[in-house]
Amino acid sequence: MSLSDPFTLCIVTLVAMSLLGLPIGHAMIGASILYLYAAGLDMGTAAEQLLNSMFTSYTMLAVPLFILAAELMNSGSMTIRLLNFCNALVGRFRGGLAQVNILQSLIFAGMSGSAIADAAGMGKMMQKMMTENNKYTPSFAASLTAVSAVMAPILPPSIPLVIYSLVSNASIGFLFLAGILPGLLIALSQMVIVAWSARRQNFPTEAPVPVRKLPGITMRALPALMLPVVLLVGLRGGVMTPTEAAAVAAGYALVVSAIIHRDVGLREFFASLLSAGRMTASVGMLIAGAMVFNYVVTVENIPASLSAFLLSFELTPLTFLLLVNLVLLLLGCLLEGTTIILVIVPVLVPTAQALGIDMVHFGIVVVFNVMLGLITPPYGLLLFVVARVSGAPLRDIVRDTMPFLIGMFVALAIITFIPSVVLFVPRLFGYSG
Repeated sequence: MSLSDPFTLCIVTLVAMSLLGLPIGHAMIGASILYLYAAGLDMGTAAEQLLNSMFTSYTMLAVPLFILAAELMNSGSMTIRLLNFCNALVGRFRGGLAQVNILQSLIFAGMSGSAIADAAGMGKMMQKMMTENNKYTPSFAASLTAVSAVMAPILPPSIPLVIYSLVSNASIGFLFLAGILPGLLIALSQMVIVAWSARRQNFPTEAPVPVRKLPGITMRALPALMLPVVLLVGLRGGVMTPTEAAAVAAGYALVVSAIIHRDVGLREFFASLLSAGRMTASVGMLIAGAMVFNYVVTVENIPASLSAFLLSFELTPLTFLLLVNLVLLLLGCLLEGTTIILVIVPVLVPTAQALGIDMVHFGIVVVFNVMLGLITPPYGLLLFVVARVSGAPLRDIVRDTMPFLIGMFVALAIITFIPSVVLFVPRLFGYSG
């Protein structure tokens, strides 16, 4: 292969522009246009692919709407009420505030769908609470916030699962249902590790909340707790599509925050729209670039060629999944998660289908791997987010993250080797896979 080959030139250009600091979305668009020029194809195809991917995909509307829902909840008191509810449940145990961090991530995941939203929203608040009066070290609070935020894209609703459905044609509703047990498995592994660490390091306990106050605290948190229920019932009852569910989530968060709780006015609403718009633009450019680059990959027939190459090794479904785990974990150390789903996964999907691997099961395995990449050095986007918020040295955060990573690798192995863990809930709702 030489630079005279259009595809080789495209890849070299993509890598070079990325290393020079150009955002990956822009780099993919630039490299793809160069490929079209070098291959003698119509360069206007890049604009056509970009517009088709962004403006003809009804499903894509779910992404900005879920982001807006998370922003509205962070602007109001919904997150505070959830935090008080979690503290009432588990704060009294040793290491209780650390357990609260995990539990609030578990609940907030059912509303935000984004690990970054969780870590930057509730996570920031949790880090401040955990480090007050030196209860926990800043690095431990930051590492726990990062690993617990990983649950958000596994549990429904999930922005990465929405994006995965775009490239695999798997049912978003069944993908959401499939993420429930794996998400709970992640939470369980983290709670076990915190309980073990609490005994070993003598973590503090929080003042127990009197039982008589529990009903009041629960009622104040009830509107927020009901949002995941409303979404899942609506999706599985056929009342709404995933995109409509995202609109319901944003509308529900606005009604609860502005009318019921009355803590979001026009100024906070505008700030939420602005913040959601910025994040949507960033994600949208990445998706647009990936769609243009995927056209190049399709023209080069890479998915079919790779599928034929892998099948020539007579891989079993299990060995293929192990290979996918290894590849995605390595790529997750270097690349952003959405990029992996949009660029790498479409190349792997044909082989998975040829081997008879269920696309819903495959989607959860893929997203789990991608989320692990968020807390795996050297890239570890979530690690950088919590390091910036907490001010703790990155090396200390990485050290405190290691026990949780081991627990999550065990959870990944269970999800990979036992597909029924993933497919049990979807099958209860009629999934035939």
